[in-house]
Amino acid sequence: MNLQIRKATLDDLDRLMEIFEEARRFMCRTGNPNQWINGYPQRELIQEEIEASHCYVCVTEDGRAVATFCFIQGPDPTYARIENGEWRDDSPYYVIHRLASDGSCKGIGKLCVDWCFRQWPCLRADTHADNKVMQHLLLSTGFAYCGIIYVRNGTPRLAYQKLA
Repeated sequence: MNLQIRKATLDDLDRLMEIFEEARRFMCRTGNPNQWINGYPQRELIQEEIEASHCYVCVTEDGRAVATFCFIQGPDPTYARIENGEWRDDSPYYVIHRLASDGSCKGIGKLCVDWCFRQWPCLRADTHADNKVMQHLLLSTGFAYCGIIYVRNGTPRLAYQKLA
């Protein structure tokens, strides 16, 4: 299947929320029920990400959105302090956040990570300790585990970095 990545628009918002809902169900089925709780990411947050031009969507040839992610230029304040390790490099970086798929296409995660890496040679990402699927994706696409960071609500996340 031929997929394209483009910036999301406000017209995509309803579909993106459906994709996040499916992603939450997938996370629960795969042993990660605690990462995206209480409706996270909320509609207002995704609308803000779209308006800030951080949100991207993966679409099929017929224009159907099947995945989304945010690609945000650092520095990310939650990455300023890392425990039990260190960042591999202090170069300017972009962060991949909120990667989600509706599950209809295989290889979406790799497609998104590869696209991001073509945009910028230093990437960072983080995920919940229970998110084995995302951990596998990051390691299999060349990220290295770097340590633990804490997101805004104070909960820990496993932090990763990929360099050219």
